Amino acid sequence: MVKYIYEYKDWTNFSWDDKAINQVFGEARLLQGKIIGKMNSIGFSTKEETNLANLTLDVVKSSEIEGEILNYEQVRSSVARRLGINTAGLVPSNRHIEGVVEMMLDATQRYDSPLTESRLFGWHAALFPTGFSGPYQIEVGQYRTGEMQIVSGAKGKEKVHFEAVKASLVKTEMDKLLDWINNNHMLDPVLKASIAHLWFIIIHPFDDGNGRIARAISDLLLARAEGSAERFYSMSNQILKERNRYYEVLQKVQHSSSDITEWLDWFLHCLKNAIHATEETTTNIMKKAAFWKLHENTPVNERQRLVLNKLFDGFEGKLKTSKWAKINKVSTDTALRDIKDLVDKKILQQTSDKGRNANYELTEINLD
Repeated sequence: MVKYIYEYKDWTNFSWDDKAINQVFGEARLLQGKIIGKMNSIGFSTKEETNLANLTLDVVKSSEIEGEILNYEQVRSSVARRLGINTAGLVPSNRHIEGVVEMMLDATQRYDSPLTESRLFGWHAALFPTGFSGPYQIEVGQYRTGEMQIVSGAKGKEKVHFEAVKASLVKTEMDKLLDWINNNHMLDPVLKASIAHLWFIIIHPFDDGNGRIARAISDLLLARAEGSAERFYSMSNQILKERNRYYEVLQKVQHSSSDITEWLDWFLHCLKNAIHATEETTTNIMKKAAFWKLHENTPVNERQRLVLNKLFDGFEGKLKTSKWAKINKVSTDTALRDIKDLVDKKILQQTSDKGRNANYELTEINLD
């Protein structure tokens, strides 16, 4: 029978092949330095907007990995309010979203504070403010007291993918992990971010929410690695894109001895890809800043401003008159007048579709 990694003696004395990860580790570290340098060279408002966009993305995508879809605008509004960022179009957010945002911001904004048992319990309680996960009541703000299996398949044909550490050993194992996170200063914090994520997942200390908390721990340690609470890329967004491989490597390593080379290699490549992916987000934010600078004296009404900002912030689908009317809660005649006005000002242009199928897009913005 195949043993789980934690069934080996001294299983937390993880080992890896330095030669196998040295190149990608160096590349990831170099990219971290470059993105921070780039962000420090741009204007304050653009930097603030990038931080807001990536924190929002991290919260939304970390939940999406677990199959939970959060409202992007509500998450963005909650993050902006908590960070005191003055931005247009804020909307109220529900209790659950406030809790998820609270956890993520505590991890990233207080990255230099020790990670303690009570702090983790606070995160867990923030994730499940009602004491329920979906229809199921769970143990909240404490380590699990029951055994934990990760299973799939229909009843009677379940396949056990992983059986976590015994409940009676959870506190002992977590004390060891937290001591290592707070007191091991020999290892590079990027490697610590990777190892802590894996170590936490192996223990699986809570009834639910383990994946989201593991990713928050990674974000905390990556913020420590950069010495900055500002987030200019989203690991959770990249993990979602690579979700199948994420679970595949996790499962493989959980059934191995203490060699975690494959996990470290995957995590460092994921970090590298996450930083590359943020370039598109940053470009959009810089275009938005350049656009409003160009049009600072152009008269636009609040409805127009709302939709234009949405177009820069990741507008889904095509912009039609009907969608404009729905967003602004106005008639289609008013929507059409708003749109035609922006077309006349050469801010919007009509695409090739005509008549009732007409849709509109922003005219190209040159950043040079």
